[in-house]
Amino acid sequence: MTEKTTKKSKKDEEKADENVIFVGNKPPMSYVLAVVTQFNSNGSDRVILKARGRAISRAVDTAEIVRNKFMKDAKVKDIKIGTESMTNEEGRNSNVSSIEIYLTINT
Repeated sequence: MTEKTTKKSKKDEEKADENVIFVGNKPPMSYVLAVVTQFNSNGSDRVILKARGRAISRAVDTAEIVRNKFMKDAKVKDIKIGTESMTNEEGRNSNVSSIEIYLTINT
């Protein structure tokens, strides 16, 4: 059995990190501005919105605002949902939902 490993160059890893926007407690328009800026100024053809817990609805709002109001040619390529186990301040484990929304644009 052979294993195939691929090495990403440092430039590819930096590019991937640039395309990720972590959604938190700010208003959705702040993240919309970040997504549009990412597409326009950096020449990216994809942006990933990541959110956990209560911020999931804000990430969905952001993606929909971008698609419907600002960039009509943006498409949702993929959506990944999951659960992350976290330890809270009291030392108990709690499960937190997470989402990744992959937005692409045809250039």
